[in-house]
Amino acid sequence: MGELARPVTQLVGRDRELRELAGLLGARRIVTVAGPGGVGKTRLAIAAAAERQPTFAVDLSGTRAVEVEAVGATMGLGSNPSLTALAEAAPPPWSELLQQHRRAFLTLTAEVSALAEANRDLLTTGARAVRETMLSVAGSVETYSRRGETVAAAPRTRLIDEAM
Repeated sequence: MGELARPVTQLVGRDRELRELAGLLGARRIVTVAGPGGVGKTRLAIAAAAERQPTFAVDLSGTRAVEVEAVGATMGLGSNPSLTALAEAAPPPWSELLQQHRRAFLTLTAEVSALAEANRDLLTTGARAVRETMLSVAGSVETYSRRGETVAAAPRTRLIDEAM
């Protein structure tokens, strides 16, 4: 994960929208900024995120490897020992602490995996619903084959009364 993109110029004339978006970000977990292309949605979202959390992400991936190598060598575990190996070899109270961290990590990993699967299912269901709705309204939907060729789906029975 990297840092937020830094705009070259200041955001001008969007104070009201920025305050409104900042309020929504404080009250909700997910906020969608919608509007026509080219009006500055991305720029506004980046500015609101930067105000809310100036430091977005820190890359510590190299630090962990160096520290684990040093600790593993000190404990006689060889290069790049697992957290399980570190926990088993560590003296009390570090052993229990590392085992608790490992259990917490495994629990969080399982939760993230479950959320990812649920999101995938929701997106698949939503895409299917949109496709079926477009088929019922337009009669066909253009899509792409596995080879990248444009193909049209066969017309289906209309579910919407056109007299409305």
